[in-house]
Amino acid sequence: MHQNNDRRQQWFILQELVVRELKRRYARSYLGVLWSVLHPLLSMMILSFIFSSMFQRSIENYPIYYLSGYLIWQTFSTATTHALSALADNRALLLKARLSPSLLVTARVATAFVNLGYSLIAYVVMLAVFGVGVHVRMLTAFFLFALLFLFTLGISYLLSCAYVFFGDIKHLYAVFLTLWMYCSAIFYPASQLEGLIRTVVHINPLFCFIDALRGIVLSGQLPDAGAFGVLVIWSVGALIVGRWVFQRSRREIVSRL
Repeated sequence: MHQNNDRRQQWFILQELVVRELKRRYARSYLGVLWSVLHPLLSMMILSFIFSSMFQRSIENYPIYYLSGYLIWQTFSTATTHALSALADNRALLLKARLSPSLLVTARVATAFVNLGYSLIAYVVMLAVFGVGVHVRMLTAFFLFALLFLFTLGISYLLSCAYVFFGDIKHLYAVFLTLWMYCSAIFYPASQLEGLIRTVVHINPLFCFIDALRGIVLSGQLPDAGAFGVLVIWSVGALIVGRWVFQRSRREIVSRL
């Protein structure tokens, strides 16, 4: 009974933290969360205009191809970037209110996935605009997003720990994200790559998520057993390692803050 009350309390706190993050993020914006719908659309229009003529022969329905990759990448990069400083930004809450540090990290990751929910509205609209039929197999994309959440949370645990002990990680991660983005085949076909870079892209966990979503939406193909196993391993593995490091560093994190 006591454990159930604790879980309910933590769930309530998490909801309040997510609402606070959403309000803070759109505090000075007239359109508010509508930007979560507009941003992927505007980005798709710009990138499609630039690259569609270049890849139209090798990529069918390029705007949806790009948008599928963009949604995965934007959710991950936004979540991890904001979660990186979650502990340092909420020092007062940790020390005075004695909130669980993991809740602060989870709240920022959850906020990014709430924004993903709004972005999916734009995604569905674009599917209709470009004549991509909606089918039952698309529902499996939500399971894909659940695995992405676990992977993102695990990486966020690691980054938030690192930032407490080494502030420059914020700048290093920004550079690394740029490299990671180009190795995720968001706006170009991975099939055209050769040699080492092809191997790097194909073992990239974010490309695995992106490729799976594209297969589900554009071809109606579910990930095979091997691809699905890779996604589960990346997701669960990242969460276990991230959570373990986070828990091991918890006391030292509070003392450093």
